[in-house]
Amino acid sequence: MSPSLYETERRSSRVFMRIRVVLVGKNQRGRRFRKASETIMISAHGGLLYLDQDLEMGSMLVLANPSTQDEQECRVVYLGEDSDKGRRVGIEFLTPAPRFWGVEFTPPEQLSAHTDAFHKN
Repeated sequence: MSPSLYETERRSSRVFMRIRVVLVGKNQRGRRFRKASETIMISAHGGLLYLDQDLEMGSMLVLANPSTQDEQECRVVYLGEDSDKGRRVGIEFLTPAPRFWGVEFTPPEQLSAHTDAFHKN
């Protein structure tokens, strides 16, 4: 897939950033957990992070950002490989929350224009 097509399909820009967060939910065995974690990548619609819990696709979680003191309900949309930091888990906010991370994101139309200009040069 070409980079321009890949980027224009996104609802918002993504930023590779480590942010400490806390996740609360239930694992596959139905046991409640509250775990500190760290993001890998963030966007206005969710993020990718490490978590050492067995989850299922679609699992509902509450994500807390201690820096902004904000909480968002989210669902698991990606389960990746295990690593020494835990499993890579993609989460999607139930409602877009661009201010949750305390970061300004590039609007999709600006991202598309920038990517198109890059590929013309």
